[in-house]
Amino acid sequence: MGTEAQEVGFLDNPGQQKLRFIPLGGVGEIGKNLSLIWVGDDIMVVDCGLAFPDDDMPGVDLVLPDMAFLLEHRDHVRGVFLTHGHEDHVGAIPYLLREMSVPVYGTRLTMGIVDLKLQEHKLTLPKGSREVTPGEKVPAGRSTVEFFRVNHSIPDATGLIIRTPAGTVVHTGDFKIDHTPVDGHVASFDRLAQAGDEGVRLLLADSTNAERSGFTPSERTVGDALERVIANAAGRVLVASFASHVHRIAQTVEIAARHGRRVAVVGRSMENVVAKAQELGYLTFPPGVKMEVEEVQRMPADRVCILTTGSQGEPMSALSRMALADHRKVEILPGDTVVVAASPIPGNDKLVARMIDGLFRRGAHVVYGIPMGVHVSGHGAQEELKLMLNLVRPQFFIPVHGEYRHLVHHGELAQATGVPSDHIFIGENGTVFEFTSEQGRVVGQVPWGKVLVDGMGIGDVGHIVLRDRRQLSQDGVLIVVLGIDSQSGELVSGPDVVSRGFVYVRESEALMEEARQRVRTVVEGLGEGYTEWATIKTAVRDAMAKLMFERTRRRPMVLPIVMEV
Repeated sequence: MGTEAQEVGFLDNPGQQKLRFIPLGGVGEIGKNLSLIWVGDDIMVVDCGLAFPDDDMPGVDLVLPDMAFLLEHRDHVRGVFLTHGHEDHVGAIPYLLREMSVPVYGTRLTMGIVDLKLQEHKLTLPKGSREVTPGEKVPAGRSTVEFFRVNHSIPDATGLIIRTPAGTVVHTGDFKIDHTPVDGHVASFDRLAQAGDEGVRLLLADSTNAERSGFTPSERTVGDALERVIANAAGRVLVASFASHVHRIAQTVEIAARHGRRVAVVGRSMENVVAKAQELGYLTFPPGVKMEVEEVQRMPADRVCILTTGSQGEPMSALSRMALADHRKVEILPGDTVVVAASPIPGNDKLVARMIDGLFRRGAHVVYGIPMGVHVSGHGAQEELKLMLNLVRPQFFIPVHGEYRHLVHHGELAQATGVPSDHIFIGENGTVFEFTSEQGRVVGQVPWGKVLVDGMGIGDVGHIVLRDRRQLSQDGVLIVVLGIDSQSGELVSGPDVVSRGFVYVRESEALMEEARQRVRTVVEGLGEGYTEWATIKTAVRDAMAKLMFERTRRRPMVLPIVMEV
């Protein structure tokens, strides 16, 4: 299986009819999916998603893929083709459309979710953008892009069959194979088999569950579990789910109505997606079932069901605030049943565990975890991945959408189904893969990375800022303020030492006095008439850092402030 990238001039002749695949996000990681299919003068962009910050990114709100390479070649872009409406596939669309105008294509619910995001950013879809239906073909320069239906944890999920002058590419999007889907729409096995018969140069396939044996259970099994929970609950029922999981929401509404419960929706993202799904016909509330959250307290407990956000324990989400008794409209009461209908995304485990503890402390009965049956994955396990490989029968294969170990396992599955090992390529973001009718190879590397969003700032938080934030969160800050005569260089005021997040000054007066004395010694040691402020600051910073480490074995950030008097 190929892995190595080489720095060569792979773009010297962009008019050549070679098939190139360039992932800028989502390969070697889960999240911020963004890939380019480049043939001749035409670039087709597949998905444009974001990721959520890791624990080592304090203060960061969102993580975007670095789009610099894409923007540099914007004149070749023929369209952005979205596989489905999850954040990691569409969340970065507003940030892309701020920088360039290019048609966006996706199925009805996908485009509805994109429209919600663009409204938040006060943007509109570029000219030429439109909804597509599975089976529809969209021209893209000299290529065509056909959307085909797949099953996933959101309605209207699709894969792409991209027919180019250099061969056909199949991109599965996120998929599982559900023979009994909630909406009755099974995957387009016929289109995949037909594409396989016609010949597929390259398959790009979801690798998320490549480590899991067997098959992923049907979403209908979650409905069965919710039925048991809601039927046996004596008090109120609260169901926390991803806002985009419309199938799960629809099943909850149907079951609640069947058991005489009315349904309230809590949480901004849940309210927005539910409203959009209702508007587009993907979700229906029976007459009299939906109620406002203000009505909950007036209803008997056994007549109430609440749909809420917070399945990942996000600190500001509705369910997390309920667990802390901090929600303005809903209070967790003893006897409530809370269903966490999702599994923790890697990295969110502690947040979810803390939230569940809080719910138990409030007297709730909490139902959570895959063993309880209230969640199934939206991604195919090993047998489904092998079925996809056997339907498509690609000449070359690149596993995508997964961390590196997932890609390796998926490559091994492909080899087991008969794909030659030298036709399987394991890579990472930024790798340039090139394919002809005879061979595939890695021909280069393009710039890629992460762009961090913090409040209104996009990309202004980098490694140095994150390093400083981590240091501040670990050891705090020590501010040293001193006034120096601009002519003589004498210390005329201070030094004053201010501690934040390091030690409490009143309880560490001896240490603070030693710090002040050390600063005086440093300034006096520089000699009379010394007024190089940068050198003074450096000397004070170094002396304070050394002293504090000697006395406390901690490294606070030291900020000297020198005032000319």
